[in-house]
Amino acid sequence: MSAADIPVPNWQPAKLPDNRTLEGRFVRLEKLDVARHGDGFWAAVQGPGSDPKLWEYLWSGPFETREEFDVFLHNRATAADPWAYAVVDQKTGTVDGSLTLINMVPVHGRIEIGSVIFGAGMQRTPKGTEAVYLLAKEAFTLGNRRLEWSCNDLNARSHRAALRFGFRYEGVFRQHQVIKGKNRDNAWYSITDGEWPAVRTAFEAWLAAENFDGNGQQIKTLEELRGAAV
Repeated sequence: MSAADIPVPNWQPAKLPDNRTLEGRFVRLEKLDVARHGDGFWAAVQGPGSDPKLWEYLWSGPFETREEFDVFLHNRATAADPWAYAVVDQKTGTVDGSLTLINMVPVHGRIEIGSVIFGAGMQRTPKGTEAVYLLAKEAFTLGNRRLEWSCNDLNARSHRAALRFGFRYEGVFRQHQVIKGKNRDNAWYSITDGEWPAVRTAFEAWLAAENFDGNGQQIKTLEELRGAAV
C-alpha cells in the first residue's frame, strides 16, 4: 500500500492558532503586538550588535528607518496567515525575535513554521531551540498531520537548523519564487504527526535542566537524543 492509499479514519480538519501564550522554560511565545513588542523587536533585529546577515534570505528587511520597520511590524502583527509570535525571554522580559505559523491549510492538516527572525542574542542558544519546539508542539496540538519548514536553497544556516530540529529533507522546488528581485529555489522539509512523538521526546530531553552543565553547555546534542528516542 502506498502512502497515498493509507486511510485517515475519522479525519477532522485542524484548528487555527489563537492568542494563547505558549510557555517554555527559557522563553514564551506571545501573539505579536505592535505596542507591546515593537521597541524590543526593533532593538533585537536592527539595533547595535544585530546580526548583519539576518535579513539576507528573508522576504523583508533590512530596514533603513524605524518607520519602514513599523509598516512591516504592523502587517506582520495583524495578519491571519502568517500568524506571528514574539519570542520573549522568561527571566528578563526582553523581546528576542519573532517567528510565525504560515501557509496554514486546516482542511488537510498542513502548516509551516516560517519567517523565523531571531536576534543575535538568541541564536545558537537554548532560547532558539525552545521557540521552535513550542511552535512545533502547538502545530500538532492544533491537529495538524504535517509540519513544514522551507528555506532558500542557498541558506545553509536554515538547512542545518531544519535537520538539527528533526525535519526530514524532501527536495527543492526550482524557480519557486522571486524575492527581492532574485530567484529563490525553495528547499522543503517536514515532520509528520507519526514522527512527532520521537522528535518531541528529544526536544524535551535536550531542553531539560539536567542536559546542561554548570556553564550552561549542552551535555547531549539534540541529534544524539533523537537517535535514542527512535
